[in-house]
Amino acid sequence: MLTLPNIIGMILAYLVGSIPSAVWVGRTFYNIDVREYGSGNAGATNTYRVLGKKAGTAVLIMDVLKGFFAVKLAYITGDYDPKGPEFIDFELALAVCGLLGHIFPIYVGFRGGKGVATMLGILIAVHYQAAVICAGIFFLTLLVSHYVSLSSMISGIAFPVVIMVFYSSNSSINIFSLVVALLILVTHQRNIERLIRREESRVYIFGKKAEEKK
Repeated sequence: MLTLPNIIGMILAYLVGSIPSAVWVGRTFYNIDVREYGSGNAGATNTYRVLGKKAGTAVLIMDVLKGFFAVKLAYITGDYDPKGPEFIDFELALAVCGLLGHIFPIYVGFRGGKGVATMLGILIAVHYQAAVICAGIFFLTLLVSHYVSLSSMISGIAFPVVIMVFYSSNSSINIFSLVVALLILVTHQRNIERLIRREESRVYIFGKKAEEKK
């Protein structure tokens, strides 16, 4: 039910998600708009590639936090009992609003990122056990493939599987997990094309191997 407190909460979640961490860090400390370089996305991965580890890590942390706090707005907005099933539905609605804010941020012309880091914060807030498993899948895939995009997609696809098999019988969370997987695939369409053409950039967490540097 869309009451005034619920609507206010959803608007606030969108505004929190819209905080353009990558754009603000780039413009403030480097006089660079990261959307004009690299992949053109305002996210942690592109910030890492364009501005380096320090800036990329800062953006990653901020993006995770804004996803987390967008969901937790359910405790200070809305009019649901935190112990009731409707409260979970409201959290998921806030999660969607926060994610849309990251992808289409109102503060910087609706040109945002793909939402992976923000989605991680959302998943931690919604179901931290599944989020930890998916984060492990992400880093394992990254260590093996060195593709952030591929790691994001595989961990995103794994999320509904982990939720449905191990944890939740709640239909709202199950549907939300499927939407998460689909949205990650949609936002990574260009990455899929580059992966097929073998043109996708690699990320080496611990540096390139000697033979790959030559």
